[in-house]
Amino acid sequence: MNTLDLIIIGGGPIGIACGLEAQKKGLTYLILEKGPIVNSLFNYPVNMQFFSSSDKLEINEIPFISNEAKPRRSEALEYYRRIVTSNKLNINLFEKVENINSANDIFTVISSKKTYTATNVVIATGFYDIPNTMNVPGEDLDKVKHYYNDPHFYAQQKIAVIGASNSAIDAALECYRKGADVSLIIRGDEIGQRVKYWVRPDIVNRIEEGSIKAYYNATIKEIESDKVIINTPEGEVTLDNDYVLALIGYKPNFSFLEKLGIELSDDEKRLPNYDPDTMETNVSNLYLAGVICGGMETHKWFIENSRVHAQMIVKSILEKK
Repeated sequence: MNTLDLIIIGGGPIGIACGLEAQKKGLTYLILEKGPIVNSLFNYPVNMQFFSSSDKLEINEIPFISNEAKPRRSEALEYYRRIVTSNKLNINLFEKVENINSANDIFTVISSKKTYTATNVVIATGFYDIPNTMNVPGEDLDKVKHYYNDPHFYAQQKIAVIGASNSAIDAALECYRKGADVSLIIRGDEIGQRVKYWVRPDIVNRIEEGSIKAYYNATIKEIESDKVIINTPEGEVTLDNDYVLALIGYKPNFSFLEKLGIELSDDEKRLPNYDPDTMETNVSNLYLAGVICGGMETHKWFIENSRVHAQMIVKSILEKK
């Protein structure tokens, strides 16, 4: 079994960027992705439009040409797929990493299919796999979804959308326009300030005209098969309901990081310990890349400001060699 210079866990845009940089600098490497190419992006809503412009989503200075300034999911899938295939990146798809052990400066990476060894490992797994939960009765019902895909599914249905950020607002608007009866349950007193600037006026206008009913400073108390009960400043409100879209964010796999020995801050941010100049964690030769670096601050890192992690990591590895 040949020992690689680098194993990259996660085949999203930043994992791909790390693979490109390793390949360019002559390192032996392997990308392991548990799903298809850019698995998280593949699981985004079908009509999703990025906040960033296409040039901000480019990696390795490979041009990203889109029909609009801000590309859509389908365009991003094609862009990153072409990068992988045209550059013949060494990537194994549908291969989940199950464990990583370290001994004598060598990492043993055990996947669902095989075992590998490497002198360096990059964790670039993002945060989209584990949804935040409300911890309320009825949350385990089949009608409750923590991911949203296609608005057609919810046509002529009564749905409660939980959340006030981009994913929740996009879902509320799309489902409303497909004929759903939409209620928006918001924990704060307004629509999130980070909602896309061209979307925010749309949702505000739909709420003001009564097309979408918004409940501010509200939380879910209980979910039943045909209704939801919410707490509001005016008291309990019961809504007839077919589906609940609990789009309240996601979080990294902290237990996986801790199992690897990566230190996390003991506050609510759960920030991992890493050197911002090299992206190396407190575990020697174990690096982080991309949005996973932000812990619970999942809005801190994006493709556009974390794509530089690839160069920083490979530079660190080469300096050690």
